Amino acid sequence: MSITSVICPSASDAARVLASNNRARFFGGGTLLMRSINEGDQSFDTIVRINDPIMMQIQNAGRQLIIGAGVTMSGLLSNRDAQFLASAARSVGGPAIRNMATVGGNLFAPSPYGDFTTALIALDGIATLADGSTVPLADFLLKRKNDHTSIVTQISVNRPNSADEFHFLKVSRVKPKGIAVMTFAACLPRQGGRLQNVRVAAGAMAPTPVRMVSVEQALEGQGLDAGTIEAAVGVVSHDLAAPTDAIATSWYRAEVAPVHLRRLLIGASGHTGGY
Repeated sequence: MSITSVICPSASDAARVLASNNRARFFGGGTLLMRSINEGDQSFDTIVRINDPIMMQIQNAGRQLIIGAGVTMSGLLSNRDAQFLASAARSVGGPAIRNMATVGGNLFAPSPYGDFTTALIALDGIATLADGSTVPLADFLLKRKNDHTSIVTQISVNRPNSADEFHFLKVSRVKPKGIAVMTFAACLPRQGGRLQNVRVAAGAMAPTPVRMVSVEQALEGQGLDAGTIEAAVGVVSHDLAAPTDAIATSWYRAEVAPVHLRRLLIGASGHTGGY
């Protein structure tokens, strides 16, 4: 297959190329697109790249961290301001993959991939598109399957107030870099001992990573004690449509999801010995 490569100076230029050619695909880190090329995918014949420094920048903006869509997982791991995302970035493949895989590319990774995106949702991630508009990641993901023209230039996330506010758990059959059976991320701020502005997200448990609104509601305004944790665990299934794939069945995912969410919440509570 002959592939034409187009390098654009800006995201808006790249978006115009994609909109004018339905056989063009955007090339970020290449972990997904190169696999398609190697497998002989005939649905595209043009790859579009961007040569714009803003795509590679990480900016500290007070309560927010703004991450260029072209930043790699390795780039995040080496950035001091992004260390609260280290556990999520480290969950993406091995060192070679982390050197290629980008934050923006992870948004388009099909389930059961996209572990890092789960963390971004739990941190109220907002995507900035090529035209300058912004959209919450949870909404952006709903339309990504049929969208080959939107380009994300940056993602902003809320910075946790402290290291114990954000928690991430990836469950896989092969350590340390296996494909996810499921992924959970939770931002659990406290005020006066009560949980405030809770965000919980799950990956590989629906067509895209999703917020677990019912779990959030069970936790909001409560102390993170045994009763609250059990109430949250009891509504896990309300937010999820666990798929069956080569990694696990829908039945298995639904059965073990409460176990792993409980473990994450117990760890977050500080009662690591369990209840």
